[in-house]
Amino acid sequence: MTKSHQQILRDFRLRSTNSRSDILKLFIDQPHALSYSDIEKEVSPQYDRVTVYRTLKTFLTKGMIHKVLDDHGAPKYALCSTTCSQTHHHHNHVHFKCSQCGQTSCLEKVEIPTISLPAGFTIDEMNLLIQGVCQACK
Repeated sequence: MTKSHQQILRDFRLRSTNSRSDILKLFIDQPHALSYSDIEKEVSPQYDRVTVYRTLKTFLTKGMIHKVLDDHGAPKYALCSTTCSQTHHHHNHVHFKCSQCGQTSCLEKVEIPTISLPAGFTIDEMNLLIQGVCQACK
């Protein structure tokens, strides 16, 4: 059962505002990652750029969403799984970008393989983007 936007905001101890609720609903309703411009198009003129930016920053900080990088270098954002929190993000999964529709999706069950780095190197973040044709376009 999918949690409601109100329950997710409560779980992350965030006050429910109209902008937070509306932007969170976008993430819940979309099966793919959203760019800043995707979000802005959906919520303007109701909310200005600063409100959208601050809401995304709050969601990132709290562990509700994570950044997804695609081949254009611009970040997209996706709802985190239930295992993420403010202190621990667990999104070392593969992201898939469809070459036909352009949508980027999280493949939660496909984890990035373990990487052994040389001594002196530490991993802060890992991203793996696979490109191909999604189920809907096939």
